[in-house]
Amino acid sequence: MNQNTDVSRQVSLGLVQMSCSAHPDENLAKAIERIRLAARQGTQIICLQELFRSLYFCQSENTECFRLAEPIPGPTTDAFCRLAAELRVVLVASLFEQRAEGLFHNTAVVIDADGSLVGKYRKMHIPDDPLYYEKFYFTPGDLGFQTFQTRYAKIGVLVCWDQWFPEGARLTALSGAQILFYPTAIGWHHAELTDERQAQHQAWELIQRSHAVANGVYVAAVNRVGTEGGLQFWGASFVSDPFGRLAARASHTEEETLVVPCDLTRLNAVRQNWPFLRDRRIDAYGNLTRRYLD
Repeated sequence: MNQNTDVSRQVSLGLVQMSCSAHPDENLAKAIERIRLAARQGTQIICLQELFRSLYFCQSENTECFRLAEPIPGPTTDAFCRLAAELRVVLVASLFEQRAEGLFHNTAVVIDADGSLVGKYRKMHIPDDPLYYEKFYFTPGDLGFQTFQTRYAKIGVLVCWDQWFPEGARLTALSGAQILFYPTAIGWHHAELTDERQAQHQAWELIQRSHAVANGVYVAAVNRVGTEGGLQFWGASFVSDPFGRLAARASHTEEETLVVPCDLTRLNAVRQNWPFLRDRRIDAYGNLTRRYLD
C-alpha cells in the first residue's frame, strides 16, 4: 500500500528502550509485550534496540557467544512476522545473524504490516574498541545502504556505529528513505567522569540530528538501558525532525516506549527551503572513495 500521494502523511513511530537479561527468550517476551503496548497506542512503525535478544556480549571475545546467533529467516523473524500481521505494524529488529557455518553478521530486519519480511540490512561499520569487540563476532555488511518500502513509510535502517558516518546516512537518504532508524547499544565505561559522559552523549545525539538536517529526513535512534559488565548504557532514545529538533527523548536510566507522531509531508517543504540535494556537487566528490588524501 503506497500512500506517498496523500495530502497529509502522518505516521507514528514507536521506540522500545529496555534493559536486557542473560535469557534470550525472556528478552524476546519483554520486547513482544512492549511492541503490543506501542501498538495499542496507535504506533505504526516500531523499532527495537541493537541485539535486543541478549546482553551486549561484545564486551569480551568469547566463542561461546556464537551460540546466540540464529538464521534469518529464523525463530525470531517467524515470531515477529506473525506479530506484525496481527497488530498491523511495521517492525525493525536487530539480530545476531548466522549466515553460514563460521559466518556471522549484526543484522537488522524490516517486517511489513502484513507480516512479510521486506528485507535486511547488515551492519556496515564494525567497531573494535575496549568493551566493543565487534570485529571478533561480525563480518562487515555486504548488502549496502538500503531503503525499504513499507505500508506506512519508506524507511532506512543503519546500526549503532554506522550512526557516526555521514556517508551511510546520505546514501540511505538518496535511495528514498523518509525515516532513518538506528538500533543502538552504546554506553559509558564505569570509570568515565561526569563531564566525559555528558560530552559523549551530546556528540552521539548531535551527529545523528545532523543527519536529519543534512538529508531532510526524520531520524530515530533506539538505545538500551541498564548496567551490563563494564558498561552503563545511557538510553536517551530519541526522534529528530528534519530541522534537527528533538521531537522526543527517553530517560537515561529507565525503560520506556516512546510513541512519536511524524508528519512526512514536512520532508518536501524542508527540502524545498534547504535544497541540499539540489546543490550537491556530485562532480567534485570523487575523492570520497579514497581512504585519505595524502
